Amino acid sequence: MALDYRKCAEEIAANIGGGSNVISAAHCATRLRLVIADNSKVNKAALENVDGVKGMFESNGQLQLIIGTGTVNKVYDEFLSVTGASAATKADVKAAAASKMPLWKKILKTPGDVFVPILPAIVASGLMMGIVEAIPKFWPAFGNSDWFAFLDLVANTAFALLPVLVAISAARVFGGNIFLGAVVGLMMVHPALINAWTVGSYAAGEIPTWHLFFFNVQQVGYQGHVIPVILAVLLMSVVEKWLHKKVPEMIDLFVTPLCTVLITSFVTFTIIGPVFSVLENWVLTGAKWLASSLFGSVVMGAIYPWTVVMGLHHMYNVIEAGMIAQTGLNTWMPIASAANFAQFGACLAVALKVKNQKTKSVAFPSALSASLGITEPAIFGINFRFMKPFICGMAGGAVGSLFGSLFKLGAPVYGVTGIPAIPAVNNIPLYLVELLIAAGVAFILTTIIWREDAPAPAPAAAAPAPAPARLEVPTTSVIRCANGTVLQPVKGNVIPYDQIPDNTFASGVLGVGVGVQPTDEVVVAPFDGEITSVAESKHAVGVAANDMELLIHVGVDTVAMNGDGFDCLVKEGDQVKAGQPLIRFSRAKIKAAGYSDTVAVLLTNSDDLDGVEYGAK
Repeated sequence: MALDYRKCAEEIAANIGGGSNVISAAHCATRLRLVIADNSKVNKAALENVDGVKGMFESNGQLQLIIGTGTVNKVYDEFLSVTGASAATKADVKAAAASKMPLWKKILKTPGDVFVPILPAIVASGLMMGIVEAIPKFWPAFGNSDWFAFLDLVANTAFALLPVLVAISAARVFGGNIFLGAVVGLMMVHPALINAWTVGSYAAGEIPTWHLFFFNVQQVGYQGHVIPVILAVLLMSVVEKWLHKKVPEMIDLFVTPLCTVLITSFVTFTIIGPVFSVLENWVLTGAKWLASSLFGSVVMGAIYPWTVVMGLHHMYNVIEAGMIAQTGLNTWMPIASAANFAQFGACLAVALKVKNQKTKSVAFPSALSASLGITEPAIFGINFRFMKPFICGMAGGAVGSLFGSLFKLGAPVYGVTGIPAIPAVNNIPLYLVELLIAAGVAFILTTIIWREDAPAPAPAAAAPAPAPARLEVPTTSVIRCANGTVLQPVKGNVIPYDQIPDNTFASGVLGVGVGVQPTDEVVVAPFDGEITSVAESKHAVGVAANDMELLIHVGVDTVAMNGDGFDCLVKEGDQVKAGQPLIRFSRAKIKAAGYSDTVAVLLTNSDDLDGVEYGAK
């Protein structure tokens, strides 16, 4: 029987507290991703029993409902209709979830935000390194061939210039210019500096030194370091943003990049680099000890799944990248692999043992996903939900990690575990044994310990969430032409465009139209059309239809507020209906910042249209 998408959406809405309790909603290939305002209103037990929901978990401030490929998008469309929520992207949902996180969790989340985007480059290079280095063991002549030299260069590039990749990704995370970030990364591995991997061959006193004020800076690069690079780019982004606010626009293009690079480079080479490279070495030394010691490997193999539950497991990327950059071998990866593969074993045991068909249909694909290193479906959909399988998985991870530590397993790659990591490990047979031990222990313990609960009586059907009210379409027109009519997009007093308190708007250089002195704080679509542009600072949108190109700009000079006080509800390319909310804004914040809150509504291509007239009517 086909799933009733509308009913599924209504039941989800009813059991999360209705549309008013949804901050943001998006979906990926298989999951509905929600950020909830008040989690106490969520009925988790009822959600798990909604027809169409195959599993549920919370991660990084998001409530994620597993619905399935090809189905989730249809349920999502109905969910938006039922709740009146606005469509959002995964990035929007992540941003909304991140805003609810405590400070300590935001700090620990940052390394993951930096390293996850560069995983494809690291995984490709690491796997290639493993393959290239393995071939000469079976074909010695290959090690002296041009092909070996060429492939070795290709495989090592990402690691040789890792600070550059890290700097570019960090600039994206911190909101800095990515090209300035690339410059910071490049200067830290500049060929004029002594390579950090060869500096040990220099005798005391032979290393050239700069004397900058009262700093003595050794001319040594930062190959093999990542923490100093991240902190340097964080400083760069802060300096760049501050300068953009303070430097006059006429000279901003020249002054801001110049000063940003000079300030960042000086502080990086005199303070950040020397101090934090030492601290990073201490961290890596501790991590290597944990990975190589029997006690440390057992503990980390056991608690690794808990860091996944808390959304903190990406912080290990810093450690793994540092290990690879320093020694070429990531000995932390076998711990992660054992922990992940143990969750696979526990989930597979549940799949084979459970009688509930809905649970079984979730457990099998989740177990397969965990064997490939993606454990969230297995952990949140099955193991952590029933808890005993999760604990059995922790035990399997501890035993498997102990085996990996005993035999010093490792790989020149991070971000890949389980079966996909097989080509990269330094000892494939022993790695396979580690995986079998981890999964086997978890599987056997789960089979023995876990018992399926008797089915609970079906909960009383929750009342469906009330359908959203129809869009309140404005009735006053403010611009008219042969191509159509522009309705008043925000409530308030309409004035001619030449009375807007801004010379650019008042001159008509951006087109004719009106200003609105708002009495409300919501801008709605003035006609059915398409969103053609959205300002980064969320204070302005472009809307187009029937060859009419309209600019709606909230406030005067409010771009300087950098989005504070504004919430844009649409994105470029969205199709909108007249009366649909586009921007929410705070008049109080605009006034507090010292700006006029007059909303400019301008037909930017008015010169190309016939019969244009403006004014409330």
